[in-house]
Amino acid sequence: MASKTSRRRKRTFKCKSKPCKKTLSRSHPARSPRSQCTVTGNLLERLPLEVLEMVLDKLSVVEISVFSMVSKETTRYIMDYISTIAWKKKVLESFHPPSCLGEESTIEHYRDLGLLFKRCTLLLPTKQRLNFVFSKFSKIPCFMINQCLAEGCCGFATFGVFLQTLIAGWDEMECHRVFSFLCDHINLPQRVEAVITGKPGMKWYLELQVRLFCRQVLLDPWPNQQERQFWLTLLLKPWPMVYQAHLLFILYGPLLSDGTLGWLDVVERGVRCNALWDLSRAILLLVGKIDVDDQANHSILTIVEELIVIPHPWHLENVARLMVLCGSNFCCNVIRSRAISGRLLEIPRLIMYIILVCEKDGFHMSWAVKLVEQACTLFNTGPEKYHFIQELENMFSEVVREIFELSVAGDQFEDRETFQNLCVLLSSIANFHTRFLYMHLQQE
Repeated sequence: MASKTSRRRKRTFKCKSKPCKKTLSRSHPARSPRSQCTVTGNLLERLPLEVLEMVLDKLSVVEISVFSMVSKETTRYIMDYISTIAWKKKVLESFHPPSCLGEESTIEHYRDLGLLFKRCTLLLPTKQRLNFVFSKFSKIPCFMINQCLAEGCCGFATFGVFLQTLIAGWDEMECHRVFSFLCDHINLPQRVEAVITGKPGMKWYLELQVRLFCRQVLLDPWPNQQERQFWLTLLLKPWPMVYQAHLLFILYGPLLSDGTLGWLDVVERGVRCNALWDLSRAILLLVGKIDVDDQANHSILTIVEELIVIPHPWHLENVARLMVLCGSNFCCNVIRSRAISGRLLEIPRLIMYIILVCEKDGFHMSWAVKLVEQACTLFNTGPEKYHFIQELENMFSEVVREIFELSVAGDQFEDRETFQNLCVLLSSIANFHTRFLYMHLQQE
């Protein structure tokens, strides 16, 4: 009896164990990522297109971008979906928001769109990716130079954020293709040529359009200095040095209160320190980590020498201010370059105005003293160094005399301004000599 019962139990156990094994064997494929993709793809194929569109209509742009990475089938579906006219009308926002908050919202929206197009075109070659993306945005006038006349349009800034998100992480060769693609589609070289070969200020609106497009689309969106240097070099490289200097001023030169470029402002009078700040940052961006004797550094110095005579030789105070903003190393390189090229007589006058700028703009006078010391190292013998110091002191007297004569000959308003400059100049000379003597007494 016991043996029969045990047999029955054994048979019962065997019968129960078989379904367990079958259940386990069915659960394994469900855990495989590859099978999950297959199941997802099969589900999408079974869904009617109208139902899938209804689902996608409920998703945000970021959610659609994540969904596009599920499988090749979903990528294909979403590329078709975002190519529809209905989706374009729904997703393309206005570039003329009534407030700053609206502008920020629009820019963030296009950052998300950049992520969507980056993800759904991930498997395509670079050329096909660019063709697909820009076929969706090529007819937007706010993304094109000289097409949108609305004041306060944020189209370029939005396009810049979109493009930066799209191509972030691409290698240098792919970025070259992006630049060539943009040049072909918006005629950028032809528009740049029109403003850099013409008379400064003649095509003032096109100058501003080129400035805004290049700054807001290609340069400013990149947080990394090396990436901005890459794009700025691409913009400048095709042109001769004199035109590179012209383009550099269009991109980073000072703006007047009416929004136009201050071509004559830098020629006729001394401008404020912050007016030349962007220009100095651009020069330092080009210099980067180049060695002093490098040929590329010599090219940049040549560009700067061309820059400070566009459209006419600058007011020397503005030249000195630009040198000070570029830093001591760059300033020493300029002085050394002029000494090598035989322009020794220009150096004392430039240093004189550098001392004046240090006093006006609040830079420490020890900076100017060290600059004079480094300038003295350009001369080999004691008599040559003494002659240089003597020329510098004579320049102090000459500039003081010039400003005094201007104050005597000017009208009441100009006389007051010139007399103020004279006082600042005398103060700067006194502070320079005080710091010069103090530093040398410390060395003894």
